[in-house]
Amino acid sequence: MPAAFPTVRTPSGAVPADAPAWNPQRPSSMPSHRYRPAHERVPLPLTDRTWPSRRIERAPLWVPVDLRDGNQALAEPMDTARKRRMFDLQVAMGYKEIEVGYPSASQTDFDFVRHLAERDDLPDDVTVSVFTAARADLVDRTVESIRGLPRALVHLYTATAPVWRDVVLGRSRAEVHRLVLDAAEHLLRRVGDRPGVRFEFSPEVFNLTEPDYVLEVCDSVTELWDASPDRPVVHNLPATVEIATPNVYADQIEHMDRHLARRDSVILSVHPHNDRGTGVACAELAVLAGAQRVEGCLFGNGERTGNVDLVTLALNLHSQGVDPMVDFSDVDTVREVVEHCNRLPVHPRHPYVGDLVHTAFSGTHQDAIAKGLARHAKKAAELGVPPEAAPWEVPYLPIDPGDIGRTYEEVIRINSQSGKGGIAHLLRTHHGLDLPQALRPDFSGAVQRVTDATGSELTHEELWELFRTTYVDPGAEGWVTADSWSTAETSPGVHRFTCRLRVDGVERSCEGTGNGPLSALADVLRGIGVVVDVLDYSEHSTTTGPGSHAAAYARCEVDGELSWGCGWDTSVLTASVNAVLAAVNRAKGVES
Repeated sequence: MPAAFPTVRTPSGAVPADAPAWNPQRPSSMPSHRYRPAHERVPLPLTDRTWPSRRIERAPLWVPVDLRDGNQALAEPMDTARKRRMFDLQVAMGYKEIEVGYPSASQTDFDFVRHLAERDDLPDDVTVSVFTAARADLVDRTVESIRGLPRALVHLYTATAPVWRDVVLGRSRAEVHRLVLDAAEHLLRRVGDRPGVRFEFSPEVFNLTEPDYVLEVCDSVTELWDASPDRPVVHNLPATVEIATPNVYADQIEHMDRHLARRDSVILSVHPHNDRGTGVACAELAVLAGAQRVEGCLFGNGERTGNVDLVTLALNLHSQGVDPMVDFSDVDTVREVVEHCNRLPVHPRHPYVGDLVHTAFSGTHQDAIAKGLARHAKKAAELGVPPEAAPWEVPYLPIDPGDIGRTYEEVIRINSQSGKGGIAHLLRTHHGLDLPQALRPDFSGAVQRVTDATGSELTHEELWELFRTTYVDPGAEGWVTADSWSTAETSPGVHRFTCRLRVDGVERSCEGTGNGPLSALADVLRGIGVVVDVLDYSEHSTTTGPGSHAAAYARCEVDGELSWGCGWDTSVLTASVNAVLAAVNRAKGVES
């Protein structure tokens, strides 16, 4: 017999003495004492922060680094054809600065930069960015790769954090500073005053580097490159490995925003990674803190847990009424290209874009969404605008799926968790059925029995098939059926129903009267021993135009038992007769 719990180490230490009575959690066996919190690893000088009271009111400059940082994290790096497809997608989406490779690191990257330089169709306003370590020979190779590009940004980097200085570079603060200046000066000599070429510097692992040291290095590079408002330098401050909550990164960025020299000649950029799962929050708070530029990848690809996700960032702005300045109106095409180039799938729960993110299975969610969509359509009509132009306020859907090229078909899906509101929404949307409120719980029970038994979800086609066999078919196949019938008003308020019935396989000619066709039918049924009282009745057209089917719904008391039936026919009267017969047959327990 399997154990009650998995065989892991269940925390078993003493409950901390200061823990409240409602929290019985015990210490785990993991050695958390081995790790130092951020405030013990790097000075955090900002105490009078102002970023929490700011708002993001315009998009920063987005810089996709899929072709460099994202590419170096792939098990199978992109070849030129895949890089070209990714680059062309990003240009088409509206990105104006794109990091395309590390040309000194591989021949493939070098060749791709040359491929772009030799094209004659690069838009005039798109800048190609290339990445290089701070070493003279690598700078030379990088500068060679951009020859002929009308607009280029050379991105120079060196790790500056203490652990990297000590373990990786084996150099002191002064020696690393000198290394940076030597490379920056060499780059300046190689490029000279070539028009269209600008510079970027990244103190790698900025978030673990002493703030005074980062300012010292960045300011000296700004001066060396003689940055000016018409030829600004980019200082990119990476959270190369996330080590703290996003507010700490925001404090670090605001500190730099306040103290960088020649601030009007510096573009303050950030490059968050996602090691703590908060890359998006880090980027957003950094923009509040003064960042003007954000580097990241589409859907967050990158080493370890990835780079910050530019898709989520952009659509977060869109959801706040701020134009992201890049286009995701056909997000499925964007996803298809990125998945092809990266050979990695996008998770079905990925914000905004995953296959399931606009989908509700829960009954309460479905009911709220269905009501919200109905109210949205009504408000759009009242405003005299199409639904896609009306202000959006629908429960559980932060943006209109139509904004990014999605349809409403995937919004509500039916499984064992679903409820009557979502079921009714799908039947109305796809099949024109407007189920009466009192019928919805009855059909929901039928759906629940099927989904519980199969463990699968139902498509809207399967939902209609279940509804038809449950409520419509019993009107034509069951204990009592009408082979032929006619009705006439013999005098004001008096209707006669004449028919040939097949009752339990035996044909009978019958006739009844009442104050309407259905009451006359009920009189016929009493004549064969079935007491029927039509308690509720409604009908509607399922579509518009000639030949449209009508749906009729009848809630009947049949020999003391409540039963629903539905009729479906181009004739409203025929649909109503079939609805009553279906209710009778269902009550008799002879469903088709």
